[in-house]
Amino acid sequence: MPKRRREDYERGLPGYHDPMAGYAGAPRALSALTLRLWLAGFGLVFCAVGGYLVLRYIPDLAWLGWTLVVLAVIAAVDLAWVAYRKLRGEPG
Repeated sequence: MPKRRREDYERGLPGYHDPMAGYAGAPRALSALTLRLWLAGFGLVFCAVGGYLVLRYIPDLAWLGWTLVVLAVIAAVDLAWVAYRKLRGEPG
């Protein structure tokens, strides 16, 4: 596979993350990166604040607090990855 150029990302990569790309004449999917960026940011803030509050004020539900902390870490990783893709020049 040849190395992709910035122009390739600006046009959008056909069939990226779409296992059914082009099946039965369906149009190829493009990722909604801006929406994913906002949702990951919301998830990060919500889970981090919720996890802190649960761990601080409701010690009986520590499992819930740690679950929210883990979800906040996952949201932070997703936020960083989507921001990287946006900076790379992909549309969405």
